[in-house]
Amino acid sequence: MDGSRGEAMDVRAALLRMRRSGLLPVAFGGLVASAGAQQFRISELAGADTDSLRGLAVRTGNGLGGKTLALGRPYAVTDYGSSRAISHEYDAAVAGEGLRSVLAVPVVVHRQVRGVLYGALRQPYALGDRPLAAAIDAARDLEQALAVRDEARRLLASCQAPVAADPRAWEEVREAHAELRALAARIPEVRLRQELLAACARLASAAAPSSSSPARPPLVQLTPRELDVLASVAAGATNAAAAARLRLRPETVKSYLRSAMRKLGAHTRLEAVTTARRTGLLP
Repeated sequence: MDGSRGEAMDVRAALLRMRRSGLLPVAFGGLVASAGAQQFRISELAGADTDSLRGLAVRTGNGLGGKTLALGRPYAVTDYGSSRAISHEYDAAVAGEGLRSVLAVPVVVHRQVRGVLYGALRQPYALGDRPLAAAIDAARDLEQALAVRDEARRLLASCQAPVAADPRAWEEVREAHAELRALAARIPEVRLRQELLAACARLASAAAPSSSSPARPPLVQLTPRELDVLASVAAGATNAAAAARLRLRPETVKSYLRSAMRKLGAHTRLEAVTTARRTGLLP
């Protein structure tokens, strides 16, 4: 999973959502390069006529975006060039695109501001609640996508570590695997969901006893939902807990579990989990 390329695509998707609202014809933004960084770079543009903003490095506290980065709150100005609420280090770049009314919203993941999204008009109109809500909704989508990528990276890093001799470490991996599968089922964006499930599959195959031999498909094929339920059970969840995690009814969880046990030739939950691990379906 190429993190930087994937994150750039996530930012573009958020900007396109802002534009599709019909309230913010110009949208742009970017992410900080690392946790605690004091600046971010505007890397993605949507609806722009020029490249005057592309690559602009915005430092914390400076301009509208820098104020949002520093304080972690949305801000808006009716006329960027004449606003007294912000500093004016980036007036030339904003004027080069012909922007007047601009709002900025933070992208916050795990209580850290990871970037800023902007929406703008080329007229000096007051930006009310509806444009702000559209920008905040796009930021929330981006935050979820980044949180998923963070967890996937953490999970894959755990997979690379030599944890075979430490059962407690594997239990942590299995719990994270179950959580990621549950999260993937709630991700509407197809590309990100597929990337996440591919990462889960890598974990499962890496944990299998035969992982050193050439890769081959499991002898048993479970449906995605059967795997979701079995992953939760493997992490120690009861049927009720698995239902809450997967947003299913307890009776539905029981049905999926019975189907998975039948396919695996298992008579108990433990036997089903053990067989799934041995065949590389679960870590």
